[in-house]
Amino acid sequence: AGLVVAEIGAIVTEFSGIAGIGDVFGVPRLVSLGLPAALLLGLVFTGSYRRVEVVAIAVGLFELVFIGLAIAARPNPGDIVASFAHMPLGDSSYRVLIAANIGAVIMPWMIFYQQSAIVDKGLGWDHARNARLDTFVGAVISQCVMGAILIAAAATIGQAGQGTKNGLETVGDLAGAFTPALGPWLGQVVFGVGIVAAAFVALNVVALALAWGFGDVTGRPHSLEQSPREAPAFYGTFALVVVAGAVTVQLVTNLVALNIAVEVMNALLLPLALGLLILLATRALPEERRVRGAYTWVVYGVSGLTVAFAMIGVLDGIGLL
Repeated sequence: AGLVVAEIGAIVTEFSGIAGIGDVFGVPRLVSLGLPAALLLGLVFTGSYRRVEVVAIAVGLFELVFIGLAIAARPNPGDIVASFAHMPLGDSSYRVLIAANIGAVIMPWMIFYQQSAIVDKGLGWDHARNARLDTFVGAVISQCVMGAILIAAAATIGQAGQGTKNGLETVGDLAGAFTPALGPWLGQVVFGVGIVAAAFVALNVVALALAWGFGDVTGRPHSLEQSPREAPAFYGTFALVVVAGAVTVQLVTNLVALNIAVEVMNALLLPLALGLLILLATRALPEERRVRGAYTWVVYGVSGLTVAFAMIGVLDGIGLL
């Protein structure tokens, strides 16, 4: 149940990003939401795991534009270093954003997606080393992209008069943060391409994770190597959550607030996801494959600190601190 809540929230978040970019360029939401939903359904319903993976990687490469944006913004290295000493941790709103960022980086559904993807890909213990390396490289690249977005926005924020007295309230305000570096039109286009690419890949991952999870629980066929006729429940679940997410965003007005709320919810579910993962790594795996020794305490420590920061932000958000 917790996984379903997290994944539905994530699907709504990704669609809201695409809808926000559509709003920037005056594209009706019926089109900005309907087109990617149709493309996603077409890709999954007519492809194998390999095809879905290749398309996702190709689209995901567009996210690297954010690294170019960070370079074009010409950030001051001294300001970047100094910012680490000036974090307003006493501000409850800032702590809520910390929780949202944790929820955005360590999303519970990503863990379950990866285990199902490895099974669908047909990998075994002999492939564990390469799978871990793949995960490590992907984590580094994704955090470089996230860091680039933060650096580019921080270096240019306010220079083009974007936002309101209450801050950045729309995706258009966020896109405006990149206009000083590349100009009004090009800045918005590059930002839009990066956001849409990231959202499309994430939608694919989230919806597949939910459909795979449903198959795991019910015991019904659930593989991309099977046709819709062979695995109707798997493909039906995928289609249902994609369409439901698009329809939900069609009815929402404040997309930025929606995104923050969903990421805070992810942070709330983090103890469940990390707890299950730790139990899997230390108890459920065959003894020779379990996490052990000093590394076990590193896992406990890092997970505990992450959950603690997330929970402080969540409790702030609901007014209990």
